[in-house]
Amino acid sequence: MTRISTYHEAEAYLLGTIDEVTSPRTSYKLDRMRGLLHHLGDPHRLYPTIHVGGTSGKGSTSTMIAGALRASGRRTGLHTKPHLHSMTERACIDGRPISRERFVELLERAMPAIDRTTSEYGRPTYYETLLALAFAHFAQERVDAAVIEVGLGGRLDGTNVLQPVVAAITSVGFDHTEILGTAIEAIAFEKAGIAKPGVPLVLGPVSDAAAAVIEAYAAQVGAPVVYARDVVRADELPPLPVMGIFQRTNAVTALAVLKQLGEALRPSRDAVARGFSELSIPGRMELVPAKPPVVFDMAHNAEKAESLVASLAESFAGRRVHYVVAIGETKDARRILEILAALPGTFTFTSYVAAGRRAIAPSRLATIAESIGCWGRAIGDPAEALTVARRLAAVDDVVVVTGSTFVVGELREWFIPAIV
Repeated sequence: MTRISTYHEAEAYLLGTIDEVTSPRTSYKLDRMRGLLHHLGDPHRLYPTIHVGGTSGKGSTSTMIAGALRASGRRTGLHTKPHLHSMTERACIDGRPISRERFVELLERAMPAIDRTTSEYGRPTYYETLLALAFAHFAQERVDAAVIEVGLGGRLDGTNVLQPVVAAITSVGFDHTEILGTAIEAIAFEKAGIAKPGVPLVLGPVSDAAAAVIEAYAAQVGAPVVYARDVVRADELPPLPVMGIFQRTNAVTALAVLKQLGEALRPSRDAVARGFSELSIPGRMELVPAKPPVVFDMAHNAEKAESLVASLAESFAGRRVHYVVAIGETKDARRILEILAALPGTFTFTSYVAAGRRAIAPSRLATIAESIGCWGRAIGDPAEALTVARRLAAVDDVVVVTGSTFVVGELREWFIPAIV
């Protein structure tokens, strides 16, 4: 059995599982996840859960829901992905990530269960293992509830072992099309897979085509569909301390979810206001006051890019935008750049280093940009790229680090301590 005694060893072990795939003996993607959780004592069944999926907005919506529950006095677990700086961010209780020491202890204790699961279904993946550790942490810390963000899709995502008290789909757009399909109806079907019999399914803003698919799936399994716009009045939404038009939309969905909770969990209006007023979402339209100001936003698909552009146009109207961009090789870079180019400004293309993940070469991004009628410089080192973009920007302009989560996390960690 693999021995884990330090955080470095835990990190190395988990990074080594990134390329694990489903065993040929596994007929259904969730078999291995269920097997792993069974060997851990099914920790995900020991507390109420709220299950949040969608193409965009699911992480922010989950964070808002958890904040309101925490403000009402409930001990609240939160699992979101991806993390910005540390794997420990994927298992938070009351806004605090699990400590590294506790994380190591959890993984070490889980190794016998991981070994048994490996012999039955193949070794659990990076995502499956981190999710299982979050479930175990929440159980051992006796949370009153946990908010769980879907990783990818919904129907076959590892989180779909849950039997939640409420589920939600924040949006349906084009991302991970190589897995979920290239038609909006196919993607909506995968998202709809989190619907459960008798469990309210809250829908954020989705197209008519996506709604038709989701409603049909929900009817088939017996899940009542609740449209967020139908149950939340404009005057019910408390002020938010974060920028972004899309965050107001996410807040409507979060509030609709909270309204579906039973009396034992449903927070008061005052608690919702307190929870939302303390909202902090690193890397999501996160403004760092500097000269010029710097915004960090993970816009790694077309839908997120559109939200970013709309929010920048609202918050920084008339100001030039200097983008620092890195994009993963599986993403639709052309479409993302077309959207970002709607605002006047410049592009500096860069890269990132991440285990198991590859970025499109900065020179390739520059070529794509040129083909759509805009120009950008290619600088491989992210810190140098941000430094150059800031030098080019006037004090009244705005610098925006965006694209992949990995470049946002890397530059956020480098830049923010530098200006404190």
